[in-house]
Amino acid sequence: MTVDRILPTDEAHDLLDLATELADRELAPKAAGFEERAEFPRDVLRTIGRAGLLGLPYPEEYGGAAQPYEVYLQVLEILASRWLAVAEAVSVHTLSCYPVAAFGTDEQRKLLPDMLGGELLGAYCLSEPQGGSDAAALTTRAVRDGDAYVLSGTKAWITHARNADFYNVFCRTGGPGPKGISCVVADAATPGIAPQAAERTMGLRSSPVAQIVFDQARVPADRLVGGEGAGFTIAMSALDSGRLGIAACAVGLAQAALDYAVSYARERQQFGRAIIDFQGLGFGLADAATQISAARALTLAAARLRDAGRPYSIEAAKAKLFATDMAMRVTTDAVQVLGGAGYVADHPVERYMREAKVLQIVEGTNQIQRLVISRSLAKG
Repeated sequence: MTVDRILPTDEAHDLLDLATELADRELAPKAAGFEERAEFPRDVLRTIGRAGLLGLPYPEEYGGAAQPYEVYLQVLEILASRWLAVAEAVSVHTLSCYPVAAFGTDEQRKLLPDMLGGELLGAYCLSEPQGGSDAAALTTRAVRDGDAYVLSGTKAWITHARNADFYNVFCRTGGPGPKGISCVVADAATPGIAPQAAERTMGLRSSPVAQIVFDQARVPADRLVGGEGAGFTIAMSALDSGRLGIAACAVGLAQAALDYAVSYARERQQFGRAIIDFQGLGFGLADAATQISAARALTLAAARLRDAGRPYSIEAAKAKLFATDMAMRVTTDAVQVLGGAGYVADHPVERYMREAKVLQIVEGTNQIQRLVISRSLAKG
C-alpha cells in the first residue's frame, strides 16, 4: 500500500526513494532466510551505512546527513516494513552514536565518521540482569585506575552484543542513584569484555541479544563521555530519541502485516466471493489501517517537536506506547485474517506477530511509558 507522505524537502523524497529501492533489493528477499538461520546481517548494515542511511539525523561535519528526525523515522519505517531486525539494528546503532555525538569531546567525535558510515557497529549497554526498568539502580562499576577505568559487572539483553565494534557502557563511578552513573565508550576488543551466548528469542532471531560480562576490563579514561556523573542524563536523553525509533519500527511492521493481509483477503475466496468483501473482516482491516495512520501521525508529531528544539519526551512516550501496542494488535489480526495459513511459516505474518511483541518491551516497557505519561499528568 502506497503511503502518501508530506516531506519537508525534495532531498527527503529522494532519501525515501533510495531507502525503498534498497529495502526492496537488499532486505525483503533476505529476511526470511536470515531469520530462519538466526544469522546477523552485518554486510547488509554496511551496505545501508555506505548508502548514507545510518547517519541521517547527525551533522554533516561528522559524516551524517543532517536530516530532520521526521525524515529519519520515515526511512526507518520503510526498512521495518521489509525486515524489522535490520530496522531495529539501525535504530539501536543510531542510539549508540548519540552519546558521543551529543556529549562527546572533539577528540571522541573523531570516531563518528566510521560509526555513522557503518564501519563501526555500536551497542547500548544499559540494562542489567537485575535492573531493567530501574536503570538508576544499575551495579556495573567503573573504578578509576591511573589513565583508565576498570569495568566490572554484567549487562543484559544487549542488541549487537556479539557483533558490535564498540559499546556505550553505563556504569557506576560514584554513589547510589542516578548521580553516580557515568558513560564510557569501550572498544569491543578490549580484554575483559566477554559477550555471552546469544539468547533464544521469540523473534528478531537475526539480531541476537546477549549478556556481556565485564571482568576487570580497562577502558582508557579519555573514553569517558560527558564527565563523571553525566551517564544517567545521557541515557535518558538517548532513550527519548530511541523510543521514537521503535515507534517508527512498529508502524513499518504493522504496515507490512496489513498490506499482506489485504492482499491475501482480496484473493482468498469463500462462499463465492473474496473474503475482504465480508463486513466482519473488512471492518477489522479498516480499523487496522486507521490505527497505523494514527500511530504514524503521533510518531511524526513528536519528531517534529524534537526537530523544533521543543520538549518531546512525553510525546515520545505516547508514540512508543501507542505504536507498539497497535503493532501487536495489527499483526495478531493479520494472522487471524489468514486463518490456518497465518499460523504456518509459509506466510510472514506469524513472524510479524512474534516480532511485534519485543517492541512493547525494548526502550522502556509500555508499562514504563504509561508511568512516564501518568506522572506528567499528575504534575500538571
